[in-house]
Amino acid sequence: MKKNYFVAAVLLLTAMATNAEEKRFVSPDGQIAVTVNDEGGKPVYQVSLGDKDFLGRSPLGLKANFEDLTQGLTLKACNISNVKDSYQLKTFKQKNVQYEATEAVCQFEKNGRQAMDVIFRVSNRDVAFRYKIYPRRGRGGETLAAVIESEATGFVLPEGSTTFLCPQSKPMGGFARTSPSYETGYTLDDEMGKNGWGEGYSFPCLFKISAGQGWLLISETGTDGSYVACRLLNDGGANYRIGFPQTGELNGYGTTTASVPLPCLTPWRTITLGTSLKNIVETTVANDLVQPKYEPSCEYTYGKGMWSWIIGMDASCNFDEQKRYVDFAAAMGYRSLLVDALWDTQIGYEKMEELSRYARSKGVGLFLWYNSNGSWNDAPQGPRHKMDKSGARRKEMAWMQKNGILGIKVDFFGGDKQQMMQLYEDILTDANDYGIQCIFHGCTLPRGWERMYPNYVASEAVLASENLHFGQGACDAEAFNACIHPFIRNTVGSMDFGGSTLNKHYSVDNQRGTTRRTSDVFALATAVLFQSSVQHFALAPNNLTDAPAWAIDFMKQVPTTWDETRFIDGYPGQYVVMARRSGDKWYVVGISAEDVTAKGGKAEPRKLTLPLDMFPKGAQLSVYTDDASLNGSVKTVVQNKKQTLLVTIPKNGGVVITQ
Repeated sequence: MKKNYFVAAVLLLTAMATNAEEKRFVSPDGQIAVTVNDEGGKPVYQVSLGDKDFLGRSPLGLKANFEDLTQGLTLKACNISNVKDSYQLKTFKQKNVQYEATEAVCQFEKNGRQAMDVIFRVSNRDVAFRYKIYPRRGRGGETLAAVIESEATGFVLPEGSTTFLCPQSKPMGGFARTSPSYETGYTLDDEMGKNGWGEGYSFPCLFKISAGQGWLLISETGTDGSYVACRLLNDGGANYRIGFPQTGELNGYGTTTASVPLPCLTPWRTITLGTSLKNIVETTVANDLVQPKYEPSCEYTYGKGMWSWIIGMDASCNFDEQKRYVDFAAAMGYRSLLVDALWDTQIGYEKMEELSRYARSKGVGLFLWYNSNGSWNDAPQGPRHKMDKSGARRKEMAWMQKNGILGIKVDFFGGDKQQMMQLYEDILTDANDYGIQCIFHGCTLPRGWERMYPNYVASEAVLASENLHFGQGACDAEAFNACIHPFIRNTVGSMDFGGSTLNKHYSVDNQRGTTRRTSDVFALATAVLFQSSVQHFALAPNNLTDAPAWAIDFMKQVPTTWDETRFIDGYPGQYVVMARRSGDKWYVVGISAEDVTAKGGKAEPRKLTLPLDMFPKGAQLSVYTDDASLNGSVKTVVQNKKQTLLVTIPKNGGVVITQ
């Protein structure tokens, strides 16, 4: 009898496997393939590049409060079409974007009705998907409002892959209980199966596929006030999965779930893959998949700026010092000055109006710092309670508009719940009504916001320059961290870092405080490596006389908006070389965090032969380099016929090449 039961079970499983529906579709160039399956009633997908698997059978689906959409599902069809889009975006790494992808709408039924679509987009370097959830008709009528409680969405990496991940911090910790602020360090080339500090990892998440097959970056885009922002969790092994926010975020206020109308579309899950890091660095997927949510209320402009706080801290936020920095910005030809925290009490509104008038007379506009806080942290810095409610916010923005304020920097968010995502969207939407640009700090990763919100500029969401002032350890590790961000954080969204200091020390007198370990050429290179359309650099007025003239001249001219970006060479945490073009002018820049081991075990500066085909043969190039002691200089080099150049980059040093 038992034998008969066993045979019947085997026959049933065989029948299920035989009847399982499977669909396969590929990228326009045919190199990336996605396979979708409903075997056992559970939707899964796989991703391959060429003949190599980059993601194994990975789960799909989600759980709503009215239905479990992770099991009992049948794949009925995949409607495949070609999608093309063309758009301009002057605030990110590529101005003119031509997007083409294969779209597959995979329809899943449950109990005989259409319950869920998984909408895939497969371009020549990215795979993205999102869910469309349909209403369910019951005895009480049609379900038109729902709560998404969790996602089963997973990413099963090949065995032997290694991770390059940033742990998510626990809520309500750190300074004034403001975490998570997305400012933790990365672990590089680590083994799989870990879960960070117990709370998973912040997006984006980079993986090196086993046996050197390539690289894969996981993130998300299109998140706004209609959903939660997510993280990546690991329960052990090779399966990473989508995680919703932590319960304790926002001081416990709000839910970790997403409240949605039906039918609804969730944000996109994005997977960028390639045999090298080129596709990772150059991807535009975060903005390819979204659309503007409103028209700009004015023509927004971008450019370089100053801020005193990184050198002078809170004490520098006074009228006289800010006026001195206005003069410095004007002398550099810069567009703006960021006036940081405590200006409401240490300068005051009336004097701020005077400062704005003075700045505008010099051709300089102001960005003003604000605390986001309503009730979700203990950060005491003001202005407080100006950004968390619409009435106060719009009154403040009307005052800004009247006094010619260019933009705001809003700080201390700390959370990814839907309520907080709605606050980001509300601030951006209201600010656009008054022609105000927005920078966010102590904040989550931007998710396609450059294109979604025309007045959005950048977010911090990184271990940024303030840490260089706070501790010598951050200065010692500056090059190491700087060699990470172009491969991970800055690939998917504009990054407000606030660096490129030319001071030797982080103090007003440039004689004490933490000591910069990196070179002046390194500082110039990061001005190009770190992408944000508005850059508030960590320069100081004394740099006009104590920094090399060639460094100051470069920082006067360097652009902040780019038409094209190319990856040339590098490895996370070790070194990076990239090229960016503004108009018809190219900038090739590189930095190194370590020496290389030569024969005999001796450490030597990194030597690279760089392809420079972006410059014409015979062109005169300005080449900025460091010697072994990190003393920088600039010389003129004539482009050779091979269009290559041998460069040496010492540890903590850099190289810059431009025409």
